[in-house]
Amino acid sequence: MDNTDNLFHPSLEAAVMKLDPEDGEQIIDYFKTHALLTREKALLQASVREQKKLLVENAKLKKDIEQLKTQLQDKQRRRAAKSLLPTAPPPQTPNLTSTTAANQPSSPAGATGAFQVNPLPSSSSSHERREKHSRRRRGERKARSTSDLLSLGMESQVDVSRLDLRVGRILSARVHPLAEAMIVQEVDMGENSSRTVVSKVGQEAKPEELQGSLAVLLCNVKACKLKGVVSQARLLCCCISDDCVELLVPPTGSTPGDRVTFLNYPGEPDRELQSKEKVWELLQPDLQVDGRGVANYKGCSFEVKGKGLCRAPSLTNCIIR
Repeated sequence: MDNTDNLFHPSLEAAVMKLDPEDGEQIIDYFKTHALLTREKALLQASVREQKKLLVENAKLKKDIEQLKTQLQDKQRRRAAKSLLPTAPPPQTPNLTSTTAANQPSSPAGATGAFQVNPLPSSSSSHERREKHSRRRRGERKARSTSDLLSLGMESQVDVSRLDLRVGRILSARVHPLAEAMIVQEVDMGENSSRTVVSKVGQEAKPEELQGSLAVLLCNVKACKLKGVVSQARLLCCCISDDCVELLVPPTGSTPGDRVTFLNYPGEPDRELQSKEKVWELLQPDLQVDGRGVANYKGCSFEVKGKGLCRAPSLTNCIIR
């Protein structure tokens, strides 16, 4: 209690002892302990606020670094594309002086007047015109191919912000009539009507246990038929093996339709992912659950703003599929 001795005036201690000689010391010890705990709590809260401030600043720095990296890559692509631009040879003009001199008849001594330039043969001029025309066409084709390279270099970056991830509630679940390993679910996504989702959630999962559960779904995939049933979204699961699968769970208090976002990737999702771009296939290897059970993309957590982080119920250090 030495650290709190300076919090109490001797006269206050004397007054307490006078009021209650028997329990006065215990009362003073109680107040000193309470004062010490209050001070430690204040220090801890200040430390937590400072830590949160540092986390926000670090996230901002990461975002700035990613933007600078993207700008540098774009500049490098433009520079590489410019180096591929064809350099057209300078147009070759016929040497009129030498041609004139070769075709000009010698004038007699003392003759005066202007020299008459003989015209070039018609076959030679038409051949040159054809050559120039063909060179021009070849140059246009090369320039067009280089512009295609430039457009490829400026293609948009592929990151997790292109995925439309939202919270959904499983209203009902049943085994697929044509595939026992698949489950057909009706999911409330906060829209006017529910979505049908066909997924493979492991052999241990029972349809009746899924009913009423909250889950995270990828909503901007193209609808497709799976064994005759149209699936309108993709259910995200945490997976170690085909026999060890869990639903990715949104934070407590989430409601159907809540968006899952990423602090370092604030872009808007695509209206619909194009299958030829293979966006999901490119991003899926970086979607993982860390050692704390928190879902993340390249270390950036899955987050429902104002409600918390998405987690695996019990698995750690596994993939998300």
